[in-house]
Amino acid sequence: MSLQELPDYPWEQMAPFVERAKAHPDGLVDLSIGSPVDPTPALVREALAAATDAHSYPQTAGTPELRRAITSWFARRRAVPGLSETAVLPTIGSKEFVAWLPFMLGFGEGDVLVHPRAAYPTYEMGAIIAGAPAVAADDPAEWPTGTKLVWLNSPGNPDGSVLTVEQLAAAVARARELGAVIVNDECYAELGWEGRWAEEPVPSILDPRVVGDSTAGVLAAYSLSKQSNLAGYRAAFVAGDESLIARLLNVRKQAGMMPPGPVQTAMTVALGDDAHVAEQKELYRARRAVLKPALEAYGLRIDRSEAGLYLWASAGVSCWQSIAELADLGIVAGPGEFYGSFYPDHVRFSLTATDERIETAARRLHEVSRHRDTRRVV
Repeated sequence: MSLQELPDYPWEQMAPFVERAKAHPDGLVDLSIGSPVDPTPALVREALAAATDAHSYPQTAGTPELRRAITSWFARRRAVPGLSETAVLPTIGSKEFVAWLPFMLGFGEGDVLVHPRAAYPTYEMGAIIAGAPAVAADDPAEWPTGTKLVWLNSPGNPDGSVLTVEQLAAAVARARELGAVIVNDECYAELGWEGRWAEEPVPSILDPRVVGDSTAGVLAAYSLSKQSNLAGYRAAFVAGDESLIARLLNVRKQAGMMPPGPVQTAMTVALGDDAHVAEQKELYRARRAVLKPALEAYGLRIDRSEAGLYLWASAGVSCWQSIAELADLGIVAGPGEFYGSFYPDHVRFSLTATDERIETAARRLHEVSRHRDTRRVV
């Protein structure tokens, strides 16, 4: 089946609201796309600079040093010990992996692909590229016969929800019952905020408590864009079932999908240093502590959002009404309709803005809430 014409990129719909927000006298506050604004750590930039004599082709499988760094990181940070170096594979960012995984695994017409109800839209786009039907369902009992690939996303984008070990284990059991591959997109795992996730690590789908003694049919996808501010490096990786990794490696070799050598060196250094990750988390924690109460004072209800890079909020009205009202305040957010049809009154706010811009947004939101309170008193 040939690649069909793809739908328009949804964020193009935001152009008039961005222009409206730019007209604010105190400037635009962009809380829409979760693109990091903080510097890439110096030790990573130095490693990249030192590796720029990259005259030979890079290794599609990753350098031995990078593969060891990935397996060591999984053992140290994700409670996943004993991964083989043949069970990991670097990717050119995580978005290309998400978009092309169904095609690379050979799925197509009639092969059902499942993704969360509140979902990063690239999961569905991967199904469209492969010519396969997509089903949005969170409950494993609702995953239909004929399911070949299941996407989980914990912590979730856009809603910041987290799946427990028990929930992950139930999902894996159901996928195995269906004969489906199951993949958890875990790229926000270091950013736990509320409830039990304020104290304990967000679990990985590769945790032995989830998969037992076998990773058969199971993959975990990860990105360094968020925790290490490497979005511009396109630095990510996947790990799990060795037979699936071997298939993906062969496809990627044939297609020339290999992360640049200097980026692999930078990834190796980033994965070996936990200090910069902790520092970045504290920056996001402080911004969240400023933005969340301001949104609530403005009249938005924050749902889920116990982990991750976003606040998932609703005013109980159309997301487009909220987007328009926020644009009048010079604030741009993401409409819930971009993340599926189940949350038409939700809006996503990213924490990826500078301290000054987050504080500016909070001040504007508080000013509106104080004006409303004054009007009520009068």
